[in-house]
Amino acid sequence: MIAEDAVMLREGLIRLLADEDIETVATAGDGPGLVAIVEEHRPDLAIVDVRMPPSFTDEGLRAALEARRRVPGTPILVFSQYVEERYATDLIGDGADGVGYLLKERVADVAEFTAAVRRVADGGTVIDPEVIGQLLGRRRRGDRLEALTPREREVLGLMAEGLSNAAVARRLYVTDGAVEKHISNIFLKLDLQHTDSTHRRVKAVLAYLGQS
Repeated sequence: MIAEDAVMLREGLIRLLADEDIETVATAGDGPGLVAIVEEHRPDLAIVDVRMPPSFTDEGLRAALEARRRVPGTPILVFSQYVEERYATDLIGDGADGVGYLLKERVADVAEFTAAVRRVADGGTVIDPEVIGQLLGRRRRGDRLEALTPREREVLGLMAEGLSNAAVARRLYVTDGAVEKHISNIFLKLDLQHTDSTHRRVKAVLAYLGQS
């Protein structure tokens, strides 16, 4: 489902997704409509604009969080015109499985956009690189991430974008084994112990985004 008050953008998204064999089951132009649709249709993914009527501040995000509260696990891909750090961290802090935060300009790259749609729908995490850059830029000195090498930070940044180990290896032109070693070092330096109930990859991304 798509929650977007701008009719032209909403219709454009519907057509774009249809071309990729992705069906839009319902649309909404405001927060309450989004929540109602998620409860009724339980979609595989909700694409949500952060700023919606009436105040055009954070109605979309608040509605998305409410929808996930009512229908736990609903994948949410949030769109924003600008990098809005608080909205990104609120969404990720709610639970990093099946969430995404992209700038609207990413729609121009159809392949990148549809890949993000499918990744979030499958339970993955996709964070816009510009959001990651701003969150990194304001992080306070002396946190646990200071222990990471520049390459380990680069690997963790790509993990935060939602890339798999193999995709990280291709992006950095290194072997899969090298990526696995970097990730093991990241887990060790962030003191992320392996347990049956803890998803260390998600925890590492949350630490990267300043949530833990």
